[in-house]
Amino acid sequence: MADKTQKIKKSEPSALAKCYLLAYNGIQTLGWTYLLLNTAIHFLNRGTLDTLWPQIKWTVIIFQNAAVLEVLHAAIGLVPSGVFVVVMQVYSRVFLVCGILLVTYGATISPGLALCVLAWSVTEIIRYGYYTLNLVNFVPRSLLFLRYSTFILLYPLGITGELLCMYHALDEIAEKNIFTMTIPNEWNILFNYYYFVIFYMILYIPLFPVLFGHMMSQRKKMLNKCKTV
Repeated sequence: MADKTQKIKKSEPSALAKCYLLAYNGIQTLGWTYLLLNTAIHFLNRGTLDTLWPQIKWTVIIFQNAAVLEVLHAAIGLVPSGVFVVVMQVYSRVFLVCGILLVTYGATISPGLALCVLAWSVTEIIRYGYYTLNLVNFVPRSLLFLRYSTFILLYPLGITGELLCMYHALDEIAEKNIFTMTIPNEWNILFNYYYFVIFYMILYIPLFPVLFGHMMSQRKKMLNKCKTV
């Protein structure tokens, strides 16, 4: 019995770590809520896809890139998540923001951007809200259900949005030779960003079932645990 108690204590974050995680998750919840409301107001005021990105650009940059900290959280054991899974989840979005949306105009006027914002913001409001309340041991069953159920619709929706943004960026990448290196050059390195993005898009085919399957197993585990409580 004592050993079990020690294991539980070891798995819990320290008071300082708990305060940090509360602040991080709470701020992220507010940030993604602001993004969703800002986007909704934009379209209610008859805004278009052409004007959406300038309206939400900095909010997306700040709160999406802040998720890189979650890789560090997992790596140092601040949270019990697996580093590899966190890297895959965070990298795809950060790549889309920094490697596609910030360097091409075509991606920013793609319908995929609106899909991404909808899927990302709803997912993150629920996820960070869940993490915040879980730290104070006050998670309503409805929020637990949403945390491990809404991804069934939102995950494919978000991926569709990401792929659409990349697809609409391809012509511009090819035309402007963005991030492309041709030989000869100082390092004698040949790199074609256009083909890299295409290859990256193809990777979604084998990686999606892995991440979706991980979430399904987590859903089964957490909802079954909820039933036994």
